[in-house]
Order: sequence, then structure tokens, then C-alpha cells
Amino acid sequence: MAELHPSLNAVTPVPPVLEVRGLSKTYQDGGRSLTVLVDVNMEVQPGETCSIVGPSGSGKTTLLGLCAGLDDATTGSVRLDGLVLETLAQDGRAALRGRSVGFVFQNFQLIPTLTALENVLVPMELRGETNARTEAEALLKKVGLGGRLTHYPHHLSGGEQQRVALARAFVRPPKILFADEPTGNLDAATSEVIVEMLFALKRENGTALVLVTHDDSLAARTGRIIRMHAGRIVSDQRGPA
Repeated sequence: MAELHPSLNAVTPVPPVLEVRGLSKTYQDGGRSLTVLVDVNMEVQPGETCSIVGPSGSGKTTLLGLCAGLDDATTGSVRLDGLVLETLAQDGRAALRGRSVGFVFQNFQLIPTLTALENVLVPMELRGETNARTEAEALLKKVGLGGRLTHYPHHLSGGEQQRVALARAFVRPPKILFADEPTGNLDAATSEVIVEMLFALKRENGTALVLVTHDDSLAARTGRIIRMHAGRIVSDQRGPA
């Protein structure tokens, strides 16, 4: 009996959901140059969880914005969910974010004139999705806000606002979630609740998570810690998480 060709048993490698090569960013400020990122290289695999840590001004938030296509790099390349960002116009980048990317921010970024439910519905309605209301209500109930659907952000606590932001980020499960200091405006007890919800939703949906934080205990819960200093990655360590 003939042996199977080795290639038939080979496992096709899964491409990274995020691939960054030679990324640098320089701003012009009053006639002088300010370089905030220098030759950054990194990859994030589907479903991977990593934190980016470092002192203020080390380039963490700038890196996150470039990875999401919210800003343009000075040099280098970002491939997000298989597409090279610098080859896309702004409409193309927005469409890519709409179908593949989620965001959670320190200051929640809710629309103040919309209710909790309406804030979650906005990205779904922009994509023209049907049955949006039912799905949005179900996810808000999952994060414990079933009784707060019609409340406006100013009627919600900080923790409740961040739950709305989580529901909005996961109402269409993203390939990758960028979280910038998601517990930065919350007390310790509320932070723990939000982190548990974030990680549970991430696991349930197989979403990759890139998390910027100053919280060492939160960073320690991720399977990988990228440390930055003066715009450079100075270490990239994987752990058992």
C-alpha cells in the first residue's frame, strides 16, 4: 500500500491576525521632530492575549492606534486580518475595523445622547444588520445590564458604562480587540468585574486581545507581556496564561 504524501498530513499554518513590521512614527511639532515609535516589530496570533506595558510616553497608545489604522505610520507596515493598512483608503480601513476590530477605551467613548441600547446598536445599524436590536439586548443582558437598556451614559456608573462598551465591542465578535487602559477610570472592585467579563467574552469568541495597561496585575493575567521604553519594544515575554 502506497504511503500518503507527507504534504497531506501537514498542518497549514494560521496567519497572524496582526503583523507589524518596521513601524516608526514621527510627529512634527513647532519645526522640530518628535519620534514616538522606533522600528517596532510584532505579531499577534488569532485568539492570543497580550499586554503592552511601559512608562507614560513610551509609545503604547500610539502603537495601538497605528495597529488599528486610526493613524498613519511614518515608516513600516501593518497587516491587519490579512490586509495591509497602508494600501487602504480611509473608507477601506473603516470597513475593516467594522468587521474585524473591537475597541475598549479608558474613558468609555459612549455617545452621551444615546441610551445604552442605542450605543450598542450604532455599529450594527451602520453595517445594515438585521435583527440588531434582539442581539444587542441579549449581549447587554449578558453583561448584567438587562434592566438598564434605556439609561443614558450620565445615568450609569463608570463600571456600567464600561459594560456597555464591552457589549458594543463584542456585539459582532471581532477578530482582534484593542483595549487601552480599560480599567484606568475604575476602582479596584469594579475593575475586577470588568476584567472577568472582558476575558470571558474574549475566550467565548476566540478573539485576540491587545491590552495597554499600567496595571501589573492585569498584565500578569495575559499570556504575553510586551514592554516598551522610549518608543521601542525592549522585551517580549510569553508566559503560561
